[in-house]
Order: sequence, then C-alpha cells, then structure tokens
Amino acid sequence: MGLEEKIPSGFLLSTVEQMAGLARKSSIFPATFGLACCAIEMMTTGAGRYDLARFGMEVFRGSPRQADLMIVAGRVSQKMAPVLRQVYDQMANPKWVISMGVCASSGGMFNNYAIVQGVDHVVPVDIYLPGCPPRPEMLMDAIIKLHAKIREEKLGVNREEAAREAEEAALNALPTIEMKGLLR
Repeated sequence: MGLEEKIPSGFLLSTVEQMAGLARKSSIFPATFGLACCAIEMMTTGAGRYDLARFGMEVFRGSPRQADLMIVAGRVSQKMAPVLRQVYDQMANPKWVISMGVCASSGGMFNNYAIVQGVDHVVPVDIYLPGCPPRPEMLMDAIIKLHAKIREEKLGVNREEAAREAEEAALNALPTIEMKGLLR
C-alpha cells in the first residue's frame, strides 16, 4: 500500500536531520561537574551496575573540549557560577545540560546569598532532574529523554537560532528568590 512495499529490501528511507540526530544521541560524551552529594549518584550511574555504556556514554570527560553534555550535579555557589559558565563555553557545539538534583535546579534548601537559585541563570538547561539526591535510575531516565530531544533537533541555522533564543530566555529569567507564588 505504501512506499515501503515498492522499495527493494535493504533500502532505508530517512532525512539528514534524522540520521544526524541518531548519530548525535548515540555518541554523547558527558563532562563531569559534580559539586555535592548528587555527584556520588552520578558516579554510581557510570559504574557497572547501571552501565551508561549501553547508551554510548562510556567515559566521563575531564576536558570540556571533548564533551558535549554537562551534568550539573549539586548546588552551585556564587563563586562557582563563573567557572561553570567557562566550562560550558569551552564545550563543543552542539551541547546540552542536565540539571541534576533540586539544589542545581532551584537552589534547594539553601535559600541564601551564597548559592545560585537555579543553574538555569548561568547556563541554558535542557533537562531538569528532581530529587535530593536523585537515584541513578532517574539520571538514566533523564538521559533517555535527552536522547529523544536530540533526535528531534533541527540542523544548521534553525538550530543556532533556537539555541540563541533559549540561552537569552534562560539568562533573562527572573531569579527564583524574586518569584511570587503560593509559598511567598
């Protein structure tokens, strides 16, 4: 009925964007940025019991120039924020960020001047991972969701424009401490 029946076996129909997305999602190299107790759970995810190698992420890179995924695990202090941004800027494009744990995502229980109230005020975040600390299974689920997001990304000028808009929106966002809501 469809086009698939008219094509001889052994042929694959796809687009360049789909093939690039498949290649990108299968070869992500994470940069370690462990700052607190969430870093222990992140390291556990790379161990034999959970085995991130199944997802093409065998080695956590020590150099940002070799990495394209930053997993921010733990609370980010005001002194560490410029270092975090510098590491992010040194990463190769395209690059992605997972905010691991409630402290990285919103400052957690540390509602004071010394802790950044959300890492999204420093770098654009693709996936937020809740928990204190989140389990390794939760990190693996976040990575699988990031893989799905990467497969659907556009290429070329469209991707650059979307990344620029996302970064501007994240950096111009209202700090969590100034937000008004049910608890304030």
